[in-house]
Amino acid sequence: MAIDTERNRFSGRASRYARVGGNVSGVAAKMIGSRIFGGLDHDRSAEEITKVLGNLKGPLMKVAQLLSTIPDALPPEYAEQLGTLQSNAPPMGYPFVKRRMAAELGPNWLQRFDHFEKQPAAAASLGQVHRATTLSGAPVACKLQYPDMDSAIEADLQQLSFVFKLHRQMKSGIDTSEINEEIGARLREELDYKREAKAAKLYAITFDGDPMIRVPTVEDDLSTRRLLTLGWLDGKRLLDYKEAPLEVRNRIAKALFRAYWHPFAHIGVIHGDPHLGNYTVFPGEDGEAAGINLLDYGCIRIFPPRFVGGVVELYNGLLNGNDDQVVHAYEVWGFKDLKREVIDILNIWAKFIYGPILEDRTRTLADGTKPGEYGRREAFSVHQALKEKGPVTVPREFVFMDRAAIGLGAVLLHLQAELNFFEIFQNELAQCPIEGVADRQGAALDAVGLARPA
Repeated sequence: MAIDTERNRFSGRASRYARVGGNVSGVAAKMIGSRIFGGLDHDRSAEEITKVLGNLKGPLMKVAQLLSTIPDALPPEYAEQLGTLQSNAPPMGYPFVKRRMAAELGPNWLQRFDHFEKQPAAAASLGQVHRATTLSGAPVACKLQYPDMDSAIEADLQQLSFVFKLHRQMKSGIDTSEINEEIGARLREELDYKREAKAAKLYAITFDGDPMIRVPTVEDDLSTRRLLTLGWLDGKRLLDYKEAPLEVRNRIAKALFRAYWHPFAHIGVIHGDPHLGNYTVFPGEDGEAAGINLLDYGCIRIFPPRFVGGVVELYNGLLNGNDDQVVHAYEVWGFKDLKREVIDILNIWAKFIYGPILEDRTRTLADGTKPGEYGRREAFSVHQALKEKGPVTVPREFVFMDRAAIGLGAVLLHLQAELNFFEIFQNELAQCPIEGVADRQGAALDAVGLARPA
């Protein structure tokens, strides 16, 4: 049994402050000082921040990646630099692994496996994954959390607050108060691997029998709050299919789109961190790509049914040019005190996010825009307009909905698939009537023991 001695310890926070605070706060001081004395090179400061975060394990790097996708949440120089961060940290050595596994499963932990690989198969910001084989012969992936991550989250969130304070001083068009709360809540959830196990089971129910999407099984007897053991799913990297025939790329892209939209339309659940490392492609009997493996369930956002209705209403409002629907949808999302000018600004970003599903035709996601420039024009327009007409308070539900849409788009851009996204989305809405989302959600969450959203 795991001994829970790590939750938000002062010593853990103090250590994190020492590692992060000096570097980050030093750049912060220069940034804030520039407001008084002028002359700060923001590009260079952004590079310094990125370098600091890129050398750290932990939540701060994940937060930085998230904020880089929201227009005007950060100064543009910082958003561009932080968007280059990858969740790929150097792994911990085997002596660390032995201590952590013993803390989670007891001193005889190794006897509970037929085989356990010393070298990790993957390492990320919050933990690392080791391949293993159970006593019954099943191949599994053991995700082991790094030490003191509870303390790291609390310390990192406080360190991150300087960015929000700075941006407010720079007359930001975005009020980030609810963004801050949302990020903290989701990161704390992501550290609870028992919750992630339930989320994996939720997705297994949702895609039961789907030939295009595979979800790993959960090994409950080999899982704790900081250790999650899932069935191993063999597959190739998505990037291995960049040059595949169009038919193959289309099949993979359709599976990715369904993995994103179907859980949301069906039960109001979305994967808030879609990126290349969270998918692999499995082959069919002919050896060609048959579908995708979904590999990570830490960042699963459960939305209230009303919010799901607001997302669909906004889509229909944009599709039909119905301003009343659009305004009501934003209000359902949680935007307050909306003026005409602000609504027009929000519509710039909404039409970009919804763009592929608003036109009934076959197209690539970028639709002629260079992949490296995809969304930049819209983000710049929103940034400039909010500077003049803002600020606007971004409701917390928007944060991971936006992150998921941008993340999925980034993945799909690599495939350059040509699909009728409108038709696919309409089929999802037909299969999952919005009127029944509350009942479907309640039944699914109850089945796996996840709490219903407030």
